[in-house]
Amino acid sequence: MYPPELVAPMRAELDSVGFTEVTTPQDIDAAVNSNGTVLVVLNSVCGCAAGSMRPGVRLAVTSASKLPSKLVTTFAGVDREAVDRVRKYMLPYPPSSPSIALFKDGKLMHMVERHHIEGKTAEMISDNLKIAFDEFC
Repeated sequence: MYPPELVAPMRAELDSVGFTEVTTPQDIDAAVNSNGTVLVVLNSVCGCAAGSMRPGVRLAVTSASKLPSKLVTTFAGVDREAVDRVRKYMLPYPPSSPSIALFKDGKLMHMVERHHIEGKTAEMISDNLKIAFDEFC
């Protein structure tokens, strides 16, 4: 487990643009199974999360013409039970952190896995998400 003081600034990057922290399996169930669209960001301490995933997500949610109804995030290596639960909803995709999932009415509609994040720019990730928002939100 990562210490809270280490991940606090990484959490704050997404919190500052309207994300809600979900830290329990029950929080994940409530978010994913709600009506409308929900963007779930599985945050991470890794370099690709810092260099492109979080900046790309922030860019997408601050510049998109359509947005999901809810924005939630949980943290790999910290919120273990919540992460395990959201990964079940992300099946058939293998566990991956960081990752981003868009759900609509409880169904997985779009998935961005780690290998879609590594080596990509924040702008590329933002564009990917905005296309999904336009289609599903």
